[in-house]
Amino acid sequence: MMHYDNEPERAMHGAEAVAHFLDRKHASYELIEHHATYAAQQEASAAGSAAPRMAKTVVLHDTDGYRIAIIPASERVDLDKARKVFGASADMRLATEREIAQDFPAFDPGALPPFRGLLGTPEVLDTRLLHYHRILCSAGDHRHTLKISPEEIQRVGEPAVADVCVGSPAEH
Repeated sequence: MMHYDNEPERAMHGAEAVAHFLDRKHASYELIEHHATYAAQQEASAAGSAAPRMAKTVVLHDTDGYRIAIIPASERVDLDKARKVFGASADMRLATEREIAQDFPAFDPGALPPFRGLLGTPEVLDTRLLHYHRILCSAGDHRHTLKISPEEIQRVGEPAVADVCVGSPAEH
């Protein structure tokens, strides 16, 4: 598994770690504080935006470690497409909530931010998200949402960009 320099953020938790990381990278973003939410639709509403612009960070587990897929919250990851993008084994699967809580303790399960520099794992950004000027994504905990452009995610996180969702982008 690849590791990235997130030493300054290692002692921080949730949105504090995300904001510190993005500030170090001179990223343009907005951190929105709201009541605790546990579903993409609720988070988008709490952040004052439409759900289609909400992205989710999907954690995949392979024999040699984790991979991250950043996809629209309304979509499902296609494991076969993701395996091809990552060059992963046939054993790659969705990580369990228990694995996520254990191996990514700085962030709330279900609220992982979309940056490999914080997570220490390769990632892919789904092409569907490139159609939006700004998207909403988890900021490390259930009380904050990150508003950021897909281009800024690409610049800061340097993810692969590919179609990794079920169906084709034209169908959506």
